[in-house]
Amino acid sequence: MSELRTLSDALRRGELLNAACPSRDVLRHLTGRWAVLVLIVLQEGTLRFSEIRRKIDGVSERMLAETLQSLEADGMLTRTDHHVVPPHVDYDLTELGREAAEKVAALADWIEVNMPRIATHWEKAG
Repeated sequence: MSELRTLSDALRRGELLNAACPSRDVLRHLTGRWAVLVLIVLQEGTLRFSEIRRKIDGVSERMLAETLQSLEADGMLTRTDHHVVPPHVDYDLTELGREAAEKVAALADWIEVNMPRIATHWEKAG
């Protein structure tokens, strides 16, 4: 049996394309619309729930809470509850989360830069 040396080897072998591969859940968590935006805004530093929600226009409380829980479970961010009234909870990226945020921010930047090119395809299709 040969050993895998690189991610490219794993891709060629089909591990990430396998329906049972656990990395698919992480991929889904990291590339969801709200997760990408959460990772990007947390690059600024520690933020409270309400601050994150204000910065990400259109996200519901429920979706933000679910997204934060998924990212925390995957080790991308830390949640600090200060145990005060009213509640004060902070969110911050972990080292792993900072690495992931750089990757998704690069994709988001690429999308923003290429929006005019992308929009021309929408016009052709519509």
